[in-house]
Amino acid sequence: MNQITNSQHPLSIEAMLADFKPDFDFVPAPLLPASEFEERLRRIRREAVLAEHDVIVINTNMVGWFHTSNPYLRYVCDWMREGVLIVPTDSDKPLTLLSFYTQSVILPPGGEPMLVERILQIGAIGREYADIPGSSITKTIEATVAELRDSGFAAGSIGLIGDNRTSAPLFAGLAELMPKAKLVREERIIDRMQRVRSPAEVALQRTAAQLIDIGTQAAYHVIRPGVTDREIYAAFTMAQLARGGETGDGYQIGINEYGTHCGKPYGRVVRPGDLINLYISNVTYQGYTAQTARMIVVGEATERQELVLDACVAGVKAAEKIIRPGALVSEVNNAAFDEMIKAGLLASPDARTMPYNWRMAEDGGPLEIPRQYVPDPDLEAQGRRLNHVYPAAHGPHNPNLGHNVGLAGGQNAFNISSHNHDRLEEGMVFVLHTQWLEPLSAGCNVGDLYVVTKDGFENLSCHTPLEAHRIKVVR
Repeated sequence: MNQITNSQHPLSIEAMLADFKPDFDFVPAPLLPASEFEERLRRIRREAVLAEHDVIVINTNMVGWFHTSNPYLRYVCDWMREGVLIVPTDSDKPLTLLSFYTQSVILPPGGEPMLVERILQIGAIGREYADIPGSSITKTIEATVAELRDSGFAAGSIGLIGDNRTSAPLFAGLAELMPKAKLVREERIIDRMQRVRSPAEVALQRTAAQLIDIGTQAAYHVIRPGVTDREIYAAFTMAQLARGGETGDGYQIGINEYGTHCGKPYGRVVRPGDLINLYISNVTYQGYTAQTARMIVVGEATERQELVLDACVAGVKAAEKIIRPGALVSEVNNAAFDEMIKAGLLASPDARTMPYNWRMAEDGGPLEIPRQYVPDPDLEAQGRRLNHVYPAAHGPHNPNLGHNVGLAGGQNAFNISSHNHDRLEEGMVFVLHTQWLEPLSAGCNVGDLYVVTKDGFENLSCHTPLEAHRIKVVR
């Protein structure tokens, strides 16, 4: 327990971290070997054969803050930026990557594409950017069509893998310019492959989880009254990025006297009586992510807050006891919510009947956020006011316990919920986080990252305790 006085901190965040050292040895996992990508390619081509496809076209685009719109190219060939990957079903035909059609300034390394023989640079154009009329997306469509036609696929069966939002123009363009081809969406091919992780993938996620633990310990190291949410966020970020983390924007922080807000830092100052939530939704290492959540109590918590904290911690610990190959996912979920029932917070673990923060109104329509002035001196010092109560409804954040965790930007392959009656398999990786929020009263969000092993489980985020971290304030 950190013992500190109730005073403004006199040091910069860099100075406060000068003597920081994690309490465990950190050895990052190696890069995935070429054999891992060769096996993925083999499986994709086999799925293409079964679906009677002649070729698979995989598309990923760039979105804000230099992130990709989906993880498919990173998964298939370790390409970190946008592109169209043409994968002929025949194993004796080479892979072709069409890329460099956005203004994103990202170059290899990291990112030399694995197993790809030909890379075609489309070029970023436009009147404002290059004083050249035209559209890079149109040029990409035309180049992709030309490659497919030259390879004899103009009238073939083509499997398409991308995302609904950013891949739509490409896929529509292929359909228009190749009317004789049969186009079929096949994201499920790769999505299915990510349900169970290989040992090498688990090693990367274990590293990502250790980066979270290191960042969390760094945050604990600097937290004291007078420190801001921005400084805590920066300490976490500095510690994990310095050891190989890829991004510093995949997590949230919430600080107030209720423990209910969780967002991005805005200048909130830590005060005695505050509850702090570090909701680490995503720390990425070599494309693979980890997720955890931790609570920090500054000084004393109320009786109600302590009840909520205890119930949430007990929920995760009860759920992890169920984890083993063959156990039902629903059994893991229900074990955690049973602890909330014992604490008098819930009546049932059933997702359909459960109250939760993001639920709709009773009639199925939109739920209005309660309008009420909520004092926030740090926000008001910046000329703003908090005029609504968040969250709109009490209960868990979601009507489930967790979800699978894998590549950055990927969709959840499964949820840990009362209506998921799948059985756990060795190699499945998921987060279990119990969340309970009562507006202007109490809140908690704690969770760990787990992988199912041959005879049970491994907690990948085991270097920081699940229980709330306590900051003792001497008045």
